[in-house]
Amino acid sequence: MLLEKVREYYLEKDYNCAETVLLAANDAYGLGLPADAVRLVSGYGGGFGAKKTCGALCGAMAVLSVMCVGEKAHATEGFGPLCGAFYAAVTERLGTECCETLQGMYRTEENRCLRTVELVAQELEAYLAKLGKIPARS
Repeated sequence: MLLEKVREYYLEKDYNCAETVLLAANDAYGLGLPADAVRLVSGYGGGFGAKKTCGALCGAMAVLSVMCVGEKAHATEGFGPLCGAFYAAVTERLGTECCETLQGMYRTEENRCLRTVELVAQELEAYLAKLGKIPARS
């Protein structure tokens, strides 16, 4: 369901990469985030508007935060390494976390950065299943 929601938000509703991942996960996993929560990640799109760190990766980190942090990140045991391991998984799968490089690898005129957003969403889903936060896909 996450990938279907990614396509809906990115292609049909024209959200940016970070917004798309957060909104799709909110729908797919019933996170209960208010509609305006998307603005918290809006500035991450396009690699912070500077083609730096991938906005989809940043949006996925926001999802991990919502799903894994208790009251505070630094008081949530193992949260830092959990984020580091997810970052490593995404960069291994994509080859980099750099928006500009990823655009050169995956961006098309027709679908913009959909492929990158899909790959990050797939990694997020696999990682959340590995953590036991969502059921594993069969």
